[in-house]
Amino acid sequence: MTSLYSNPLFTRLADAERILVAGAGGGFDIYSGLPLALSLLHQGKQVHLANLSFSALDGLPLDDWIAPDLAAVTPDSAVHQSYFPERTLAQWLSLHGYPSTVYAFPQTGVRPLRAAYQALIDLHCVDAVVLVDGGTDILMRGDEAGLGTPEEDLTSVAALAALNGIPTRLVVSIGFGVDAYHGVNHVQVLENIAALERDGAYLGAFSIPRATREGALYLEAVTHAQRHTPEHPSIVNGSIAAAVRGSFGDVRFTDRTRDSELFVNPLMSLYFAFDLPGLAAHCLYLDRIEDTHLMRQVQSRIAEFRESIVTRPPRRFPH
Repeated sequence: MTSLYSNPLFTRLADAERILVAGAGGGFDIYSGLPLALSLLHQGKQVHLANLSFSALDGLPLDDWIAPDLAAVTPDSAVHQSYFPERTLAQWLSLHGYPSTVYAFPQTGVRPLRAAYQALIDLHCVDAVVLVDGGTDILMRGDEAGLGTPEEDLTSVAALAALNGIPTRLVVSIGFGVDAYHGVNHVQVLENIAALERDGAYLGAFSIPRATREGALYLEAVTHAQRHTPEHPSIVNGSIAAAVRGSFGDVRFTDRTRDSELFVNPLMSLYFAFDLPGLAAHCLYLDRIEDTHLMRQVQSRIAEFRESIVTRPPRRFPH
């Protein structure tokens, strides 16, 4: 039990010395963990960054592969690729004098991803892992009206859930509301968080104020990424950054949202924190994806599970 003035997430990480912050769902997810990673770095922790990648990692030279399904991305990696969030982040980190290697996992099933995580954990003697989701679909247990895009997120959860040798494994979710455009009902998100609270797996929430050093650096990093990936900027991190700035409502920061009406609001800038094993225990289909080797196997197993159940009906906010 902690005191009210103590942040439970940072309390859980207080004794950790070598922390891995990893993007769970691919794309720009690792950017969603940047404020947390920077805060830990500023506390003197050794922090390593990794991301489940949507980039064309097959084109990387052999020397960039640390282990099967584990690549080390640097500011100079694959400069011919226009879409490479891991490299863009590495370049921003280098500009600011931070350690600039960002590890990348290709899209695989649970078994190879777990082996790649284990290789990275062994390489740096990691004693804590924080898995980050930009959005809330990582909190879906499987019987909701809509799951969003859970395949990569829950593959990451399943991969880490069995690594019991890591003293501390946590999940953070940021960007509450962004997955509404992928069919997630956020009343059911809140219902799931309440259930995790009852089981002791919810560690509370806290915001990213723009007046903090980490908040300001996050806004700069998102702007840098938008400038370097103009054809495919992150809608999730663009929304979170807009919320951190105090914007509200239908905010425009990319033509990718021209056919949608956004609802940027202060809840998007909140980190919701959880115990990873506790979160994994709530997923109703995690055992079905345990032996997968390919991402398409994960997709088909989730689809089969969904066909076998009656889903919970969506609910509207009463306020």
